[in-house]
Amino acid sequence: MFNDRTAKFLLLAALVICVGGAFAPNWIVNQFMFGFSRALAILGLMVLWRTGLVSFGHAFYFGLGAYAVAILDSKLGVSDVFLRLMAGAVVAGVAGFLIGFIMRNYRDIFFAMLNTAISMVLFGIVVKTESLGSTDGFAISASTIFGLSPETKYPLFVIITLVGLTAALAVNFYLKTTFGKLTTAIRDNEIRVEYLGFSVAHAIHLKYTISTILAGCAGALMAMSLGQVDPESMINWTVSGELVFVTILSGPGNVIAPFIGSLVFEVLRTYAFELAPQAWQLIMGATFLTIIFFLPGGIWSLIEKLGGKKNEK
Repeated sequence: MFNDRTAKFLLLAALVICVGGAFAPNWIVNQFMFGFSRALAILGLMVLWRTGLVSFGHAFYFGLGAYAVAILDSKLGVSDVFLRLMAGAVVAGVAGFLIGFIMRNYRDIFFAMLNTAISMVLFGIVVKTESLGSTDGFAISASTIFGLSPETKYPLFVIITLVGLTAALAVNFYLKTTFGKLTTAIRDNEIRVEYLGFSVAHAIHLKYTISTILAGCAGALMAMSLGQVDPESMINWTVSGELVFVTILSGPGNVIAPFIGSLVFEVLRTYAFELAPQAWQLIMGATFLTIIFFLPGGIWSLIEKLGGKKNEK
């Protein structure tokens, strides 16, 4: 796995980012934390996109991961970053595995909108339930690391970077396995895949579960980075749309793309809101349309053109 150029680049990039973060101002550290946290969910959506599936409801799993952290903190006093991360991944993964039995039977718009409906059910439950924070949500205490309370966000920044690296390496390895290579085959012709002896339903179920685990991890890391969870910013349909936006912005060409796209999105949204607080959504929409018209393969396709490469990694 480590002979792969993508893997080598990820390792080098993680080292540079972790070292650079020690000297970077807080606002840059925050941008990377938010961007890399979201990138995990984009990584999961990229796996689905390569299979020809688009989910407009992954805020459901993103929110489950975030609220798992909040409930552990408020009800049980759990503050360890690794326990919180594991809880987010397990809760979202179990939910995704169970719902996957339904989702693997649907395609196209039915797949996309059924995910949206499920996400909105959770949103409705949370906003109406006082014990889940209702519309106000929860404030989350600072995360500890093996019982130690860091004075700055830098240790959490390093953990988020390393978790992102590990997830990207794992997905990169998975996409090179037999089941991983079924992604584009299923997208192109499901019947031929069945004739080859593979179960399309089982393959999609696996990919869907992987994407939900990554979304749960993303939600958990985002909750710890922000120190706050609420239904509007974690579960609402606009969050799902935002995740799809960044997925299209990034492109499906490489596991590195979600991290680049997420950082670009975070910076673009921050400066758009700062420069034009009344029209920042217009700027984001215009960017979205520009990407669709001129870079349908996302930012990664531009990187490939500049590098003279056309093959997916």
